[in-house]
Amino acid sequence: MHGWWQYVSFDDSKKQRPTVDRQLLRRVFRYARPYLPAILIVLGAIIFTSLLGLIPPLIYRALIDHVLPNGDLVWLNLFAIALFAVPLLSGLLGVAQRRYSARAGEGIIYDLRNQMFNHLGRMSMRFFTNTKSGEIVSRFNSDVVGAQNAITGTIPEILTNLITLVSTLVVMLSIEWRLALLSVAVLPFFLLPARRVGLILRKIRRQALEYNADMSSQITETLTVNGALLMKTFSRLPDEERRFRTISANVRDIGVRRAEVSQLFFMGLGLVGAIGGALVYWVGGFMVIDGSLTVGTIVAFTAYLTRLYGPLSALTYVQVEFVTALVSFERVFEYLDMPLEIQDEADALELGTVEGRICFDHVWFQYQGQPSGETLEGEEREAENAGNGNGNAAAAESGKVHRLALQDITFDIAPGTLTALVGPSGAGKTTITYLLPRLYDPTAGRITIDGHDLRSVTQESLTRQLGIVTQETFLFHDTIRANLLYARPDATQAQVEAACKAANIHAMIAALPKGYDTLVGERGYRLSGGEKQRLAIARVILKDPRVLVLDEATSHLDSQSEALIQSALEPLLKGRTSVVIAHRLSTILAADNILVVDKGQIVEQGTHRELMAQQGLYAVLYETQFSDQAVTAPDLLERAR
Repeated sequence: MHGWWQYVSFDDSKKQRPTVDRQLLRRVFRYARPYLPAILIVLGAIIFTSLLGLIPPLIYRALIDHVLPNGDLVWLNLFAIALFAVPLLSGLLGVAQRRYSARAGEGIIYDLRNQMFNHLGRMSMRFFTNTKSGEIVSRFNSDVVGAQNAITGTIPEILTNLITLVSTLVVMLSIEWRLALLSVAVLPFFLLPARRVGLILRKIRRQALEYNADMSSQITETLTVNGALLMKTFSRLPDEERRFRTISANVRDIGVRRAEVSQLFFMGLGLVGAIGGALVYWVGGFMVIDGSLTVGTIVAFTAYLTRLYGPLSALTYVQVEFVTALVSFERVFEYLDMPLEIQDEADALELGTVEGRICFDHVWFQYQGQPSGETLEGEEREAENAGNGNGNAAAAESGKVHRLALQDITFDIAPGTLTALVGPSGAGKTTITYLLPRLYDPTAGRITIDGHDLRSVTQESLTRQLGIVTQETFLFHDTIRANLLYARPDATQAQVEAACKAANIHAMIAALPKGYDTLVGERGYRLSGGEKQRLAIARVILKDPRVLVLDEATSHLDSQSEALIQSALEPLLKGRTSVVIAHRLSTILAADNILVVDKGQIVEQGTHRELMAQQGLYAVLYETQFSDQAVTAPDLLERAR
C-alpha cells in the first residue's frame, strides 16, 4: 500500500510548486470575458442558493423553542411549506447555475480548442516531425477536459463554498459568538495539510497526464492501418502488448496513488471536523444545562456546523484541485505559446495567378539534429522524421556539426517547363520540393516565384498556385468524392469526373457499387497503391494549379497504368511549371531540364543527351537505375539521343 508520505520528497522546483500563478489566472480569465453575462448569472444563483440554505436551521430553532411548545398550528403549517419550498427553489437555482456554468465553461474550452487547432495547423513541419500524434491528441482530450473541469466544476464549487462559508459564519456569530469562535478554532488544522498535499497531487497530476499521453501515442501508432500492418507483418504483437501493459500499468498506478492521497487527505479533514463538532456539542451542552442557551439554538447551531465544515473541507481540497487543474491549462498554453516558424510577413503580398518562374538563389538548408555524414534514408521522404533547424552553412549547433540537407543550391526553372530531379537516395531531392510550398524555410538564401521571395507572399496564395503529389498518398477516411473535393470544394460532378478520366481512374470508380460515394477506408487502404496514386493525381488535376510538384508520382503504378497516366499528364503539363522527382526514364526523357542532386548539391544539370555526354553521376545513375527501363520507351530514348 502506498502512503501519501511517499510523495513528500521530490524536487520542489518552481514548476512543481502548487501556487496559483497570477499571470496564468489572468490569462484564463481573459478567455472568460465573452461569457461574462453567463458567469454573472451563475454568481447570482450561487448567492441566492447559499442564502436559502441559511433558512432551515432558523426554522428548526423556531419550531423547537416556540412553535411546538406553544402548539402554534399556523406557523407549523407555514414552516412545513417553507421547508419544502427551500430545497425546491435551491434545486431550480442549481439547474440554472449548472446550465450557465456549463455554457460558459464549454464556450471557453471551445475557444481554447479551436485556438489550439488553428495554431498547430500553422506550425511548421518540424513540430509534427518531432511530436508524437498521441501527444497532440492528449492535449486536445485529456488536458482540455481537465481545463474544462476547472471551469465548469472547480471554480463554481469554490464560489459556492466560499459564499456558504461566509454567510454561515455571519449567522453563527449572530446566534452565539462564543460557539462560533470555538467552531473556527480548528481552522488551522484544515489549512496546514493543504500545501503539502497540493505539492504531492500536482506532481501526480502532471505525471498522470504524461502517462496518458504515452498511452495515446501507442494507441494511435499501433492501432491504425499502418501500425497494425507493421505490427502483424513483423510479429510484434506480443511485444506491443507487453509495452502497452507497462504503460497502462503506469496509468493505473498513478490513478491509485492519486486516489490514496486524496482519500487520506479527506480522512484527515473528516477527523478535524469531528473534533470541532465534538467541542461545540460539549461546550454547547454545558450552556444549555446552565440555561444560557436554548435547545433550539444548539440544534440550529449544530445544523450550521455542517454548512461550516462541509464548505471548509471542500474549500481546502478544492484549492488543491484547482491548483492541480491549472496543470491542464499550462499544458494547453505550452502549445499555444509555441512560436510559428513559418509566418506571413505583416505586408505579405497576395499572390495572383503566376507564370511559374521558380528560382533557387544560393539556398542552404539543414534539418535539426542531423549528424555530419549521416545519410538520409528513403529519398528524404523520411524528412518528416527530422526537424527544421536554424543556422548557416558552417554552423555548429550545441558543439555538434550537422549535415546540411542542401548546400548552395542555385537554379532557374522557366515558366511552363518540366524539370526532373534525379539523384541517389538521400541526396536532397525531396527537401527541394518541401521548400517550394514553405513546409520549411531555407536556412540561408532565398526562393522566388515570378521574382517574389516566397517569404514575402501569403502562404495561402502561394499554395493555391501549387499542386503536389507526394510519394506516400494520404486519403481521408471518407468517400472518394470527398477526397477529391478536398482540392476544390466547389467543383461540379462533371469536373470531378473529367479529372478522374484524365488520371485513368474514372472507369474503376464507376464500376464500384457506390461509385464516387465509396468509402476509401483508413488512409485509403481499401484501394490499391496504384489506385490511390491515380486518385491523388486526379485530385491535383482538379485543383488545376500553375505549378506542379510530383514526388515519385507514378512509383506505385504498373506499366500499363503508368503509360496511360503519362499520356494524360502530357497536356496537363503544357503551359505549367512542373518539378518531378523522377525515377522513371520516360519522365526524365520528357524533361526540359534535369537537375542531378547529390549530397545536398546540384552536381550536374542539362538534358539527357548533354548529361550522358558528360559521363558523370547522371551517366552512372542511368546505367544502374534507368537503363533497364529503356526497352519500355525506345522511341523517346531514340529522340533523346
